[in-house]
Amino acid sequence: MKPARRLLSLATLYPNAARPRFGTFVSHSLEALAARDGWEVTVINPIGLPPILAGEYRALADATVNEERGAVSVHRPRFTLIPKVGGRFNPRLIARAVLPLARRLHAAQAFDMVDAQFFYPDGPAAAAIARDLDLPLAIKARGADIHYWGSKGYAKTAMLAAAKNASQLLAVSHALADDMTALGMAREKIAIHYTGLDRDRFRPLQNESLRRMLGEKLGLPLGEKEPILVSVGALIPRKGQELVLRALVDLPDARLLLVGKGPDEAKLRTLADGLGIGARVHLLGSLDHDLLPLVLSAANAMVLPSASEGLANAWVEALACGTPIVIADAGGARELVRGPAAGLIVAREPEAIARGVQMVLGQSATRAETAQVVEGFGWAQHAEALARLYAKVIG
Repeated sequence: MKPARRLLSLATLYPNAARPRFGTFVSHSLEALAARDGWEVTVINPIGLPPILAGEYRALADATVNEERGAVSVHRPRFTLIPKVGGRFNPRLIARAVLPLARRLHAAQAFDMVDAQFFYPDGPAAAAIARDLDLPLAIKARGADIHYWGSKGYAKTAMLAAAKNASQLLAVSHALADDMTALGMAREKIAIHYTGLDRDRFRPLQNESLRRMLGEKLGLPLGEKEPILVSVGALIPRKGQELVLRALVDLPDARLLLVGKGPDEAKLRTLADGLGIGARVHLLGSLDHDLLPLVLSAANAMVLPSASEGLANAWVEALACGTPIVIADAGGARELVRGPAAGLIVAREPEAIARGVQMVLGQSATRAETAQVVEGFGWAQHAEALARLYAKVIG
């Protein structure tokens, strides 16, 4: 019997006890790969902690424990983090903290390759580990790592050096691959590897009592006939929730559910009240993944006019629930929205968003037709594609 291929994955984006929803798309991807015959996956999830622990960092410190997640072994070493201003140093600090552990694990049972699940700071740190262990390297880009960090000179330099040393680069959309190429990465190294999806959880969940049940669970007055819009994403300027609120002024019959947390929460509450739509806007915070499909299935449209994306998980999850999307022309938007069943791409302007919502509400596609748009995005297909790519890296 052929021995299993062994992957060492470096992932700063990964769930832990303090942040159970942080980077779940990474954990699902690696767990799906580990579930395949012939693959073993070990994750090093370095957690950054400042010299003085306060606030959320106390809970994070308690979460620096190893565990088994499905078939994946997860190790959580600490590295020194300088909040807000330490971005330049993070790859070096991560590599320094992780290398002794990586060497011990490799000596105990050799790995076949190293990967990074985010391009910065993970990519440069993983490149140092792969070089030290003399192993091939793959790095995945997801969106903000290219668009945000790629705009900073020190990060761009480190990312390009890591990309040059990698055997394989991955992008979550063709549009992101183009952005990586424009940044200076070799296009021939970049493979497209779309995000995955739990198709058992994210599917159209329609029944006559869905809205009533959901309204009772959330404590919201969800009418059976009123248009319900949902916007899923971190509450940050890039995601465009402010534009959605301003668009809601021109959608007087609609109710908006904002799912996510972030620094813009108080600002968005104040804006909703100032616009006179506070009674129709509900900030739900982070939702459990068992509840999110119910919210998406109950909604008539998911509205997320992001300024930049790779290929947003929220787009794919909404479509899988049969809910069309109204989004800006960012990242891989055109790779999903290829017909009316998927929704509409609009300008990042409140009037255009409102018109787009009205058009989507008036279209006749069934939920089954909308869900069909992402038929190929299951985790099993995702893992199969990743296994093929990584098998070529290992050789």
